[in-house]
Amino acid sequence: MTGFVAVHTGAGNFLDETLYEHVCREACNQAVNVLYAGGTALDACERAIVLLENSTATNAGIGSNLNWDRRVECDACIMDGASLQFGACTNVTDVKNPISLARHLCERQSKLLSFGRIPPMVLVGQGASAYAREVGLQLVPAEHMISVNAAKKYDHYRSQIMQYEEMNRAKLSPLDTVGAVCVDAEGSIVAGCSSGGLMLKLSGRVGQAATYGAGCWALMDESTSMSAASCTTGNGEYLMKTLFAKELVDDLISCNCPITSQHLTYKKKLLESPFLSKQKAIHAGSLSIIYNTASGDGDLLWAHTTNSMCIGFMSTKQKKPKFVLSKLPQNLTCGTKPVINGHHFKLI
Repeated sequence: MTGFVAVHTGAGNFLDETLYEHVCREACNQAVNVLYAGGTALDACERAIVLLENSTATNAGIGSNLNWDRRVECDACIMDGASLQFGACTNVTDVKNPISLARHLCERQSKLLSFGRIPPMVLVGQGASAYAREVGLQLVPAEHMISVNAAKKYDHYRSQIMQYEEMNRAKLSPLDTVGAVCVDAEGSIVAGCSSGGLMLKLSGRVGQAATYGAGCWALMDESTSMSAASCTTGNGEYLMKTLFAKELVDDLISCNCPITSQHLTYKKKLLESPFLSKQKAIHAGSLSIIYNTASGDGDLLWAHTTNSMCIGFMSTKQKKPKFVLSKLPQNLTCGTKPVINGHHFKLI
């Protein structure tokens, strides 16, 4: 199967991008290998995010940020643009790869449960863990989800919460949600994301990585031969209030210029949104794909209002993945304007 995959490790303030370069490249390699072997875009997207979750350098899966009560609570979601099915889980403490649970829920949407019950789209906490066990996913003791690095950061900031509260929020917070987008030559397109959420978040908090329309969105429009997908990262509450992933895709699918479309969506739907009128700085990022099935032409787009964002991407026609450390220009103020870049690719 011919296809294209891209991943990111969050929008934030990268102090050492080498920590993320390897995992971005490896996630792309493994996702493309899934396509080589005849797997679907859904298979490839899930595989890429599993790799990101398994890295203790990222804020997803093992090594996620710890909440106020010193526990890991993970969110994840995935959406299939061909079927328009979506699955998510939240407040997961013991599922090794939350994205795989989200994928199970996504696929299960097409078949009713016994007695005609509608299958769940989102599962939370103990119910999510029970379902994961039932379908054969790997569960681990909750304490095994805590990395040494995450524990050290928790102990440091928790002990000095008043002094570091604002500094942590604006400058020192680890990178947020990880995500992936994947499309095959036939236009089947998928987006997904996974996150441990904010450092020191309140127990039970739900982030955009488990929220319909906010964490990821994918759409395959056969009537126009266009497919688009996006996954988001950043201030989760702001992305949820604006349904930002859906807005990005809705604007891309009918645009004439992808870069212009992204600029307008960030400006009108996020930074100037009436839902966020009281916010002075909005930290966000996104990874998006727009693809024309008829011509085989596609564009990958990444954007962020944060200081930096790490990106990896690869097509089945490339020998090795490409890694990009995207930085906000010095003349832009963090949280107020986005930097937007792209990469053109062709699958046919």
